[in-house]
Amino acid sequence: MGSIFGDLFRITTFGESHGGGVGVILEGCPPRLELDISMIQAELERRKPGQSKITTPRKEGDQVEILSGMLDNQTLGTPIAMLVRNKDHRPGDYQEMKMAFRPSHADATYQKKYGIQARSGGGRASARETIGRVAAGAIAKQLLRKTHNTEVLAWVKRIHDIEADINPEKVRFEDVEANIVRCPNSVVAAHMVERIEQISKEGDSCGGLIECFVRNAPVGLGMPVFDKLEADLAKAVMSLPATKGFEIGSGFEGSFMKGSQHNDAFVPSADGRLKTATNNSGGIQGGISNGEPIVIRVAFKPTATIRKDQQTVDLDGTPITLAGKGRHDPCVLPRAVPMVEAMVSLVLADHLLKQQGQCTFW
Repeated sequence: MGSIFGDLFRITTFGESHGGGVGVILEGCPPRLELDISMIQAELERRKPGQSKITTPRKEGDQVEILSGMLDNQTLGTPIAMLVRNKDHRPGDYQEMKMAFRPSHADATYQKKYGIQARSGGGRASARETIGRVAAGAIAKQLLRKTHNTEVLAWVKRIHDIEADINPEKVRFEDVEANIVRCPNSVVAAHMVERIEQISKEGDSCGGLIECFVRNAPVGLGMPVFDKLEADLAKAVMSLPATKGFEIGSGFEGSFMKGSQHNDAFVPSADGRLKTATNNSGGIQGGISNGEPIVIRVAFKPTATIRKDQQTVDLDGTPITLAGKGRHDPCVLPRAVPMVEAMVSLVLADHLLKQQGQCTFW
């Protein structure tokens, strides 16, 4: 139940962090879509562990296997199954923790809800589950690009209290990938890397903010009331591990403005498309995309596993001291960038199919 996302362009993810593998089944992808398989692998490379000195040292190749739904790099219109096998899983790293609840992890809530849990690496609560999302998101990206030349691009805007001044209109993919922290402001990025390294040496962790920008977003995506586009985007990105906040357009800053300051005035457009002088709405008005760039921001908490001693309790409620072990990211944000892009792309692809089915009938 909780592992299914989307309506028409729908994914089901499966697998645990330290099990045999993780993957996804994608249903609803239109047939005869020419896919670049190397792009799927490239997106997984951006997400995988061990890619730099500021990520977890766990070494995984994360090679995707496409098991069904494809013929000669074209989609068949049938379910697309993709699998990534776990190679460097070490359940033994968690032996001392299996009878204790790690602070701010899912251990306690999973145990109370189900009476059992995959304790090694967090099981389904692990960020390794997002492999399936990123693989399916890579297909959604290609669908959006081929049909509307839509680009979904995210980057790290803030690490801890170091925030970059970024003009979203000017950011390109190459700028994001130019450094290991994935911040398109190279000067600020260097300070971000230093801060992550410093906090990691202290045995601690940090969080931050990711910004996502959608160019050439199709007009008319989203439906009134419960299926507003921003509502589905919020659910999508807030389903990612370690997320704690969501903003669109002006976000919380907009609450300090007056209506006369916040309203996006319409201006003439040579091509007849809706055009606004400002974009405080973040590309969505009334729950429906208006053709302006969609701009969202996602707040991520500090990684829950740290190497400092913490107070907790065991299964019997007895107080104990626990020090985190295993291999963990001191900051999840650099690897979370492709995860945010994937979830945004999945939402847009799903709403695109809904829009075509509803508004091209007559």
